[in-house]
Amino acid sequence: MTEKSSLAAGTLGGASVRTQQSAARGLWSSRWVFFLAATGSAVGLGNIWKFPYITGENGGGAFVLVYLGCILTIGIPLLMAEVLIGRRGRQNPAGAVANLAREAGASLHWRTVGWLGGFTGFLILSFYVVVAGWALAYVPTTLSGSFTGADAAASAALFDALLTDPLRLVLYGSAVLAVTMLIVGLGVRDGLERALRFMMPGLFILLLGLVGYAAVAGDFARAVEFLFVPDFSALSAESMLLALGHAFFTLSLGCGAMMAYGSYLPKGVSIAKTSLLVALADTSVALLAGLAIFPLVFANGLEPGSGPGLIFVTLPIAFGQMPLGQLFGGLFFVMLVLAAVSSTISLSEPGIAWLNERFGISRAKAVLTTGAVLWLLSLASVFSFNHWADYQLFGRTFFDSMDYLTANWLMPLGGLGTVLFTGWVLKEKVVREAVGIVHPGWFRVWWNLLRFGTPVAIGLVFFSLIGVI
Repeated sequence: MTEKSSLAAGTLGGASVRTQQSAARGLWSSRWVFFLAATGSAVGLGNIWKFPYITGENGGGAFVLVYLGCILTIGIPLLMAEVLIGRRGRQNPAGAVANLAREAGASLHWRTVGWLGGFTGFLILSFYVVVAGWALAYVPTTLSGSFTGADAAASAALFDALLTDPLRLVLYGSAVLAVTMLIVGLGVRDGLERALRFMMPGLFILLLGLVGYAAVAGDFARAVEFLFVPDFSALSAESMLLALGHAFFTLSLGCGAMMAYGSYLPKGVSIAKTSLLVALADTSVALLAGLAIFPLVFANGLEPGSGPGLIFVTLPIAFGQMPLGQLFGGLFFVMLVLAAVSSTISLSEPGIAWLNERFGISRAKAVLTTGAVLWLLSLASVFSFNHWADYQLFGRTFFDSMDYLTANWLMPLGGLGTVLFTGWVLKEKVVREAVGIVHPGWFRVWWNLLRFGTPVAIGLVFFSLIGVI
């Protein structure tokens, strides 16, 4: 069913239309599978690559405390709102928002919120597969012992050699994209569910194994102190805003993924309880990643605040100097690939669902079209590290521009549109019934956070970007 026809039918009875859409689109087989899917979407490079290095750059424990506060007060309310829109609208993000706008008697222009989310996810995916390709390339590199005995200069040289080799970047990035499209192309049950049933437990097992290795081979006590004992003198206003922005990034908010996954959620599953579990799992992975990485960094006298190179330059030095470092280093990058792919499949789903439902083309054709465009766009990110390194947009390479645009502007903007639509356009009674918060007091807390707290927090992000604060 196309978006246009579903909206026309909505005038005859929104509930029956959504029931027909549900039957046609397929649903997750259980709450557990949705939990795996949503957790897979949230858990990705943001947890294992980005969270450790921004924590290292911003003083450790105090930053973690602010980040956890942002997850609790901002991230979870917005996550619940996105899943709610997806499940009640039963279409791709743009179609779901349009369906609910019609039901509320509001302007169909609100569908821009859903469209923006899908577009943002598409842009993120175009460079995300490139970074995931780095992780894939590091699996054989680490297992082969290339980092054994390597110092900082040698490790940096190996990473630079990867970035300046467009053929390797294209091959590994294309492999990640191909696996992603294959999984998504098989559909909800045969593709997404089967992959996530294997990938997410595998990721957690690998992560726990690496934490155990770090506890034995690294300086675990110092890492625990760094992560969980706050030093507020190391915290700045910029750090607090960074923590807020990362809460969006790590939960896959503002990019259409959670709306798309929510559209496959069966009725009767509590959105509130499931969203809390997803946020808990996502946060646990980020903290466990810190406990796997920082003990090795500290034990080898390396710098925790070494920035984006922490995973690809600094950490391999530690693996190269420690017992069984080749094996556990290789497993670490296997885990990073699993985390990345669990996110790439969720980022691709909104666009594929939109093509399928808006234009009525088959899922296979939608996957091929999306994959081809993404592959071409990913080449621009690949070449920004080598052939096009001297060409810049607003003082940044193409890769950095895409990262900055999506993480700092488009994701928060999509989140703002979502909370305004949910909190000020949808009827309170409809939201209360859909979200599944039984206790009226707790619903009131969530409702006020969504309507007032979250928009203010997102406004602070925008004010900081334009230099007002």
